Amino acid sequence: MNSIFLRIYGGMLLVLVAVSLLALVSIRMINDVRAEDYRERMATGTFRLMADNLEPMDEAERQKALAVWMRLIGVPLELRQLDDLGLESSSWSRLIQGRVLVLSSAPSEVRVYSLVDLSQQQVLTADIEKISEQLGRATLFLIADELVRHPESDMPTWLQRLRRDKGFGFPLNLTRLNETDLDADQRRRLDEFDTVLSLGPDGNAVMMYMKIPDTNWVVSLGPIYQMQEYPPEMLLMTGLLALSLSGLLIYLLVRQLEQRLMNLESAATHLARGNLDARAEAIGSDSVGSLARAFNDMAGHLQRMMRIQQEMIRAVSHELRTPVARLRFGLEMVETASSEADLKRYLDSMDGDLTELDKLVDEILTYARLEQGAPALVLQPVDVLATVEQVVTELLPLAASVQLKHEDLSHGRAHVVDAEERYLHRALTNLVSNALRHAASRVKVTTRVANGRCRLTVEDDGPGIPEAYRERIFTPFLRLDDSRTRASGGYGLGLSIVRRIAYWHRGYARVESSKELGGAAFIIDWPLRQAS
Repeated sequence: MNSIFLRIYGGMLLVLVAVSLLALVSIRMINDVRAEDYRERMATGTFRLMADNLEPMDEAERQKALAVWMRLIGVPLELRQLDDLGLESSSWSRLIQGRVLVLSSAPSEVRVYSLVDLSQQQVLTADIEKISEQLGRATLFLIADELVRHPESDMPTWLQRLRRDKGFGFPLNLTRLNETDLDADQRRRLDEFDTVLSLGPDGNAVMMYMKIPDTNWVVSLGPIYQMQEYPPEMLLMTGLLALSLSGLLIYLLVRQLEQRLMNLESAATHLARGNLDARAEAIGSDSVGSLARAFNDMAGHLQRMMRIQQEMIRAVSHELRTPVARLRFGLEMVETASSEADLKRYLDSMDGDLTELDKLVDEILTYARLEQGAPALVLQPVDVLATVEQVVTELLPLAASVQLKHEDLSHGRAHVVDAEERYLHRALTNLVSNALRHAASRVKVTTRVANGRCRLTVEDDGPGIPEAYRERIFTPFLRLDDSRTRASGGYGLGLSIVRRIAYWHRGYARVESSKELGGAAFIIDWPLRQAS
């Protein structure tokens, strides 16, 4: 038991560790994706604006503009042919769609691509180590250069259109100089056309300001937040905490399962030591509860089998005692026979005792085969009406003073019924023989078919079965204390055999009062068709 649950716990621990490692790898991949997205959002607006400004220029103007921008940004800018970049088809597609590419080129460096002219297949490229103040300054310069081409009153509208069209990944706003949240020194620097760098409102971001020449507008860039990667230490601590809590929860859940299985093991141990009353605690409708109920059913069946075995041993020893005693007495009488007639009478009596012993052994073996487990039944279409007529014909000579007849109420539908013919013949023989022994003058066998089931009823006009005994008479070796006694013949196994045969046909056998004849009415009922 312990080793099984150690394996369960160990397996669950390995799964949790594997999931934690997978989560760490996933977080690393997520950080890489977030970093790439952050860099692309920071660079898109600026490089898209530069590329669009370069498009209408000739070669000389482009080189002059690149020289100015390189001084502003502080990184080298190049115009390269698209075919020389060695990009994948997906990157080509993104460039042609007007997007700015930011691809890692070294552990701490990225390369930025922005399409300038598709007809000439020219691409603006730059290698950037990190987002610097110079890039922000260049962005403000490019924006101001765009806005001065429009009337001062239209500048806010053009700024938002510019942000939307170029895809800037951070806020851009125009504010009157006297309305900015800056101190006197910062405003002085703006008047001198310097760029001002300050912290954002929450202290975790950067704001940049620049005054548009010949206007009272100040363009602000930001707040720009630095991308914060998920720290591995925090992830590790979170993972360990989740692992511990998950392990504790799993242990508590599995512990209940373990206790229930230990209860089942204890019941099995008691059962193995001979305590047939031991039962497992069957709780719930899950697999363990179903297992406990199945175990209890098995224990009940074993207890019943052991009880039947003990009863059979006692009953068989009792039944054998009488014929064996008569045989011993017969042997003694044979030795003292004084005439041939006496000798023949003693030998005939001994032969009768041997026949009785043979019948008893046959009954015991038949019942044992039917009781111990599923016998080798071959269920196939059987003509039940023909079987009933055969039994009636065979037993009719034994009913010299009793009227025995068969009535078919199935309208011929009992000609083809799934059954084991040999055992069906045996069950019907037992019932008709039993009825003939106890009938006063009439015995009737009725065949019916209804609701997909075949029913055989054997009725007699004898004393009947008291209601209190109608279930007990199917117990092996049981005889009633009325007219159905040892004197009427039988060993008390016939009806038990009938019930077991009905059971293995997935049917039932019962007894009730005969409404027509007034005696007992024994009924066998089973399905017309047996599922394979």
